[in-house]
Amino acid sequence: MAIERDPRVWVLLKDDATYQYSSEELDAIEALDPEMALRLDRVQFMASQNRAPMVDDSPVDVAEVALAIEEARRILNRDGGDIELVAIEDRVVRVRMKGACVGCPNSVMDLRNVVERLVRARAPGVTAVVNTF
Repeated sequence: MAIERDPRVWVLLKDDATYQYSSEELDAIEALDPEMALRLDRVQFMASQNRAPMVDDSPVDVAEVALAIEEARRILNRDGGDIELVAIEDRVVRVRMKGACVGCPNSVMDLRNVVERLVRARAPGVTAVVNTF
């Protein structure tokens, strides 16, 4: 079952998956959607703990990508969603959003703000994470 989000939350979210929300921004999001604020805060914390120096030409570590996808799976499962690692092509990770994520308007936001952040924190060589249907 998809959870309806307050439309005012969308205005506060950034398109850049590497963006670091300030405490004030997270507080504003929390006032409208406490669950989304918690997710963003958790992902940012995990990304900061797993951050490696960014090297543009570093090889993509498949094992680290798989671990990040597994972590994302646990987060998405809480709302009935799921995710599957489909392929890694060049520096692009292809995933398939499943379960409640299919057709959910929040899945795009979750892909960018949760999945891509986790993957890029563990595997800095990844340039993008895209949903494959």
